[in-house]
Amino acid sequence: MQRHILKNKNQIMLISGILIAIAFINKWTIGNMLIFNWALIISSILGVAPIAIQAYQALGVKVVSIDVLVTIAVIGAFLIQNYEESAIVTFLFLFGAYLEQRTLNQTRSAIKELTEMAPESALKQMENGDFEEVEVDDVDEGDILLVKTGGKVPVDGTVLNGEGYINEASITGESAPVGKEKDSKVFAGTILENGTIQIVADRVGEDTTFGKIIELVEEAQDSKSEAERFIDRFSKYYTPAVLVLSFIVWLISKNMELAITILVLGCPGALVIGVPVSNVAGIGNGARNGVLLKGSEVIHDFSRTDTMIFDKTGTLTIGNPAVSETKYYTDKVDETLSYLGSIERESDHPLAKAVLQEIGEIKFLPVENTEVIKGGGIVANVNGHRVAVGNIALMEKENVELSKEAKADAVNFEKNGNSLVLTSVDGKLELMMGVKDQIRPGVREDLQRLKKLGVKNLVMLSGDNQGTVDVVSNELGLTEAHGNMLPEDKAKYVKNLKAQGKVVAFVGDGVNDSPSLALADVGIAMGSGTDVAIETSDVVLMNSDFGRLPHALGLTKATARNMLENIVIAIGVVIVLLAGVFFSEWMNMSIGMLVHEGSILAVILNGMRLLSYRLK
Repeated sequence: MQRHILKNKNQIMLISGILIAIAFINKWTIGNMLIFNWALIISSILGVAPIAIQAYQALGVKVVSIDVLVTIAVIGAFLIQNYEESAIVTFLFLFGAYLEQRTLNQTRSAIKELTEMAPESALKQMENGDFEEVEVDDVDEGDILLVKTGGKVPVDGTVLNGEGYINEASITGESAPVGKEKDSKVFAGTILENGTIQIVADRVGEDTTFGKIIELVEEAQDSKSEAERFIDRFSKYYTPAVLVLSFIVWLISKNMELAITILVLGCPGALVIGVPVSNVAGIGNGARNGVLLKGSEVIHDFSRTDTMIFDKTGTLTIGNPAVSETKYYTDKVDETLSYLGSIERESDHPLAKAVLQEIGEIKFLPVENTEVIKGGGIVANVNGHRVAVGNIALMEKENVELSKEAKADAVNFEKNGNSLVLTSVDGKLELMMGVKDQIRPGVREDLQRLKKLGVKNLVMLSGDNQGTVDVVSNELGLTEAHGNMLPEDKAKYVKNLKAQGKVVAFVGDGVNDSPSLALADVGIAMGSGTDVAIETSDVVLMNSDFGRLPHALGLTKATARNMLENIVIAIGVVIVLLAGVFFSEWMNMSIGMLVHEGSILAVILNGMRLLSYRLK
């Protein structure tokens, strides 16, 4: 019976409203008070039923909820035969709850839209070579799938053949189609706007990037900030306090109507809902715009950030460096390049890729006893020779003596903004390459926007040499820039800044800089949909789009400000209403409930403004 009543709460509200309308139309026309009273009595009984059930359920878990206050107030009004007040209060409370639910559903529209984008079926290649439509849950890793024009990509995968343009807005927030061809990566939930492609499934179901985004957004929207936890604790004691205050007023004044009016006016509905609705709307806006904010605690910390630290490669720069200068110190050029290429082929470092691209077609040799020197480079045995590939620090560790010419070359390379890749064979320097990365387009303007948003210190920490770091820093107008930094050095730097009372955000690639991302107040990953980027940070900029960083910071500031506005609205309305009870003659239960529900809608609508937030 209880479940049936709660399920039909909206219908009960509608019937209650119709009965109230009948009562007042009758009063103003026919004037039959019997019909007037009985219509209001039935309306009160129907209306209070779902409220009383919710109050009973709350008391069952030892919580004095808003429903308890309203139930007591309505029963009190009914006992003193103020049927007009009891009927109107129950109708307004139910109508307010209905409007709250509708508007709250709109604030959660971002996650709803994401969920609706989730693919449900896929064209899977069967054993006979034909493609048949199956449910996406029946797709396993390694399966070959066909995606036609207008179709959704069902899994994360790699293009086997075909080409086309894919709308990746569900992953990156960017609506411009992205060209795909053989060996391109594609993501579940994206849409093939034209062309036909065959892909092999790399990740399926909840393991896809899209699945993880939905999971993260849902978790973030359900998380609670310190402010929300405080309000939960506050309302836990505030609501019983209103009940006690009402009882004391009744004992002193013997005025039952005044006491139950205080119960209605003291309801903390807007206070309880004001902060969560801002949180949900802010996270929803981020999800639509390629920014994952992992919870309201992150919003709170990020909005107060005054120091932002950046990794260089892949963050401020494109992360696709190229060799710009080369100097040989040997006559055996082909042999040295063969040693260098054989070692670099085993590395996935961006500098290694640049070196291999520069070398081109060479004879690769077997590599043995490979040792990766953190922050230095690689040492290995190639064709019976000890070969070291890395920076000057590695050369010093290998006791490779640099001539005056080599030292001068290194200085010049660094002045030109190059990272150094030196190659030694059997303790003798044979090759020096200068590798330069391009600064991301628009980064300087984005950094200026961050400054305008209140970030006082813009710092770059890089493992590259100081000369390269200084060139990039000067071009971008950074506050500080430090080179030759190992991962542990970066982490120590973050610790020192936090010890000085700075609120620190670290922006990196989510792999090499994971200690710093974890230590910072806010870890921000430039994530091209990678597992590591999504899992190790507090904020993820999808598709590694640096331009989304100012939007993310502006959004968190707007969300934090919106939360504060809602708290002020909620507390202000309660103060005004209670003052109206004691210092005016016009305040009553019906007016109080109307204003109370209005304040709840006000904070919800204020929170919903965040859904359309755009950085000016």
